[in-house]
Amino acid sequence: ESPQSFPERLRAFNGPKMATKMQVDSKSNNITLKGSAALVSEFFGFSIHSILYQRGIYSPDLFQSVQKYKLRMWVAKDKELCSYFDNILKQITAWLEKGMVQKLVVVIATVDTEETVERWVFDIETNQECVKEGKSVQKSEKAIQREIQAVIRQITSSVTFLPLLEEPCTFDILIYTPNDCKVPEKWEESDPKYISKSNIVRLRSFTTKVHKVASSVAYKACEDE
Repeated sequence: ESPQSFPERLRAFNGPKMATKMQVDSKSNNITLKGSAALVSEFFGFSIHSILYQRGIYSPDLFQSVQKYKLRMWVAKDKELCSYFDNILKQITAWLEKGMVQKLVVVIATVDTEETVERWVFDIETNQECVKEGKSVQKSEKAIQREIQAVIRQITSSVTFLPLLEEPCTFDILIYTPNDCKVPEKWEESDPKYISKSNIVRLRSFTTKVHKVASSVAYKACEDE
């Protein structure tokens, strides 16, 4: 279950084209494995953009406002950043469709020392019947959107409790997959990039009934804690 990450030389440049659509039958609320994978991947894309914006990893000038999940979201507009995330999300979607993604982690680390100061963790549980037998599930799209909206709201409000990032920081994306998962050449093995002494805040979860995503953020504890 070792995490896979993009090489360090890529991680500071390159974000997603948020154009995927959930494959749901609007009348029957029928959700397929492929449709759920697209929805979860899209959620990851918006979440990563929101984290980078809210935590000031890049200048606000590199972001633009869009409407999603009935919320005002900020997404990167830099072409290189968008191309980078587009490639990541395509691979994540492919792994989600095979039930191979166990966890996605957004790591925030200082530029100078590469010390991890925040870990945004998204744990994924996959309905194996949908993977092995191709079964679809029933759930209202509106219900799923409401659950996702609640998670995004928490990410957006994180600035109220997370410590100020006083040093320039960069980010890395880790994907936990089974050991027998075929990894593209651009990805490499990575250590988990844990924080030695941290506080953890559990965020809300959401489920499509194919994939369940539970969120949390760990941040470096103050020295006097």
